[in-house]
Amino acid sequence: MNVERVDSTPAASPLRRRILAMCPVLAGVTLACGPGDAPEAEAGLLATSVLFTGATVLDGSGEASFTADVAVEGDRITFVGDAAPADLALRDTIALDGLLLTPGFIDMHSHITLDEAYGRPAVEFLTQGITTGVIGVDGASTTDLATLYAELEDLGVGKNIVSYIGHGSVREAVMGMDDRAPTADELDQMKALVRKGMEDGAFGLSSGLFYTPGYYAEADEVIELGRVAAEYPIGGEHSPVYDTHDRDLGASYQGVGYHNSIREAIHIGAESGLRTIFSHFNAQGAHLYGRAAEGAAIIDSARAEGLEVAAAQHVHTSTMSSLRAYTIPRWAQAGGPEQMVRRFQNPDTARVLDVQTMEMLEIRGGPGKIVFADARPEFNGKTLADVAEDRGLTVPEAVREIMSESNPWVMNRDLYDVENTRYLATMPWMMTCTDGVTPTPGAEIVHPRVYATFPKKINDFVNRDGAIGLPFAIRGMSGLAADFLRLDDRGYIREGMVADIAVIDPGRYTDHATYDDPHQFSEGVVHVLVNGRFAIRDDEVTGELAGRPIRRP
Repeated sequence: MNVERVDSTPAASPLRRRILAMCPVLAGVTLACGPGDAPEAEAGLLATSVLFTGATVLDGSGEASFTADVAVEGDRITFVGDAAPADLALRDTIALDGLLLTPGFIDMHSHITLDEAYGRPAVEFLTQGITTGVIGVDGASTTDLATLYAELEDLGVGKNIVSYIGHGSVREAVMGMDDRAPTADELDQMKALVRKGMEDGAFGLSSGLFYTPGYYAEADEVIELGRVAAEYPIGGEHSPVYDTHDRDLGASYQGVGYHNSIREAIHIGAESGLRTIFSHFNAQGAHLYGRAAEGAAIIDSARAEGLEVAAAQHVHTSTMSSLRAYTIPRWAQAGGPEQMVRRFQNPDTARVLDVQTMEMLEIRGGPGKIVFADARPEFNGKTLADVAEDRGLTVPEAVREIMSESNPWVMNRDLYDVENTRYLATMPWMMTCTDGVTPTPGAEIVHPRVYATFPKKINDFVNRDGAIGLPFAIRGMSGLAADFLRLDDRGYIREGMVADIAVIDPGRYTDHATYDDPHQFSEGVVHVLVNGRFAIRDDEVTGELAGRPIRRP
């Protein structure tokens, strides 16, 4: 997932999407509703004293389902069992006969847009059953987490937010886009920013060593910063997290290789004293189709040695990032966009880029596999080959012309192999993530994973081919993720836990978003409680912004 700023100008055409929200809708975008914006008549819907009866409970542990009544009071689960003999004074009783009650899902790698009103309701995520999202991933985060959290507490957000402090953002704040090692003073400044992020509540350090400027860092630099993060244990006793988009998932140009990249990431985490999780873990490129077991074996070996190493996955076969990440070699990006454009204007450099850009694209299946997810109509939904033809340019010339003005979002179709993805879904250390970017208003074609990842995983690998069981899948989406983050009061349906709850109709729970028609909410999530408040009730989004920042305890 991209960690760079992507420039685009929203188009005016409405999004084709099914709206279930109470909030106002303009140009197909659900606008933010503040906590006080819901109609007075709906106050009962937002109540937090409720008894769910007759639920089929999958509690997040991976154990078999059981039938129980589940009570919520305030923001906590207060009862799990048979309510008939219990004295429960509750205002609301909701029968769930035939419905599945699970912990709210934890999206382990999210790119929700939090600085725009259209992003904060998080409807795309809630309608999958997601109640918590992890941000600050790919090495990209704010370096002022305290201010972000204060803004979210003031403005509201649809799902809970956990964040890391990003190595790439810290490096850029101190060193810009320089391709060199830091001086001692610069390293001290970077350490200070990591320390501030951890004191503000970050759960650990993230890196995006595939991206610039993270790519310019040697492992030792990341280890030094990771050791600072390790000074701030979660709950006073648990090691923080090293979350990484590692250096080479297999499609990196002139990279270190898939296996070496995995080993480097594990080495960084171990030497730092952090627990390692691989972002959107998979093997990229046709040359690695069918070879996911090789990467999984490296992780299993590290775990056998006593290291806590895990991963998250999304289950779509296309990636999404920026045009720059997929078409411009890192040496040409050094110094930042102005320096890069200056290189474009040098005829000798341009001739080198003619060759290297096409070599990069060959790894990714060619320019016909690069599809623009930019909102501008001259790009949106077209392939890079289409745009080059429209402009009467070669593909490398078109790339340089576009990159001289902006850095648009693009998808790389079919970079992942479904057989690899299925195999990895069976790993006991595999969690789930959307890697989803909140759709920009006006962008007709975006990556469908922001709408569809969690139900697609269940449909594809539980319902369709039985590669994994439903309790196992739900565990990876809830209890396993909470355990890894050391969220000791979330991720399970147990008394005393925070009431992040999803109620799902298993016969209707499905994904509708496709690459050609992505703006389709998932279906079958009947109720969602976030911190005990209804974010979805009776299949309708309430508009409650019930999420909150979760600071490292």
